[in-house]
Amino acid sequence: MQLSSCFKFLLKVGLFVSSFNAVAGPMGFKDSFMAMGDFNANWREAFVNYAITPRDAFGVGATYMRSDDETKTRTLEEFTYTSLLKRWNLPNSQANLWFTGGIGAIQGENDLVGKSHHFDKVMVTPGVQFDYETTRVYFAAAHRLYRAEHINHDFTSVRAGFSFYETDYDKTQPWGILEARNMNGLSDKIEVTPMLRLINKSYFVEAGVNNSGQPRFNFMYIF
Repeated sequence: MQLSSCFKFLLKVGLFVSSFNAVAGPMGFKDSFMAMGDFNANWREAFVNYAITPRDAFGVGATYMRSDDETKTRTLEEFTYTSLLKRWNLPNSQANLWFTGGIGAIQGENDLVGKSHHFDKVMVTPGVQFDYETTRVYFAAAHRLYRAEHINHDFTSVRAGFSFYETDYDKTQPWGILEARNMNGLSDKIEVTPMLRLINKSYFVEAGVNNSGQPRFNFMYIF
């Protein structure tokens, strides 16, 4: 391979990995906005953040949570902060360690036998995420605390995926994604969801059905 051809190939790979990381991580590039949503019957989350540096973003988010038996509901509105703690640039791949946290107000309702209990409290939500990606494989693990007075709804998720075929960085690429997640105090089981992801430079969309038969839809867009 000639030097110029080799350089062009490495440049294309680097651009693809960079663009993929932009949609895999919880924030975009400097001076960009990121909008993201995650929706199913028991979990609905949407947030927008703005990257003030290549490693820091501030935003707002709203989350709806419901227990499997539908007796508990939670609504959270929060201000968020995201930080890229560490990045490892490897040959044809990349790994990242993120901090994501917030503070806001949570409103809740517990439907008990013969009565209902309502509350409104301050909640903090610090967490970390590790991800690793190439143009063909993807892995991410995250743990986030959802804590208020006498409330613990800590959230854990692990996901992995693969692309069906190689493509140029500026073209849409289909991926298969499998995620397992659980929220403490709202579900006694692990939710498992296989999804189809379509990813491009500035967006992705995901759709699937979890092991409870509930449809799920996710999206992300950087602008």
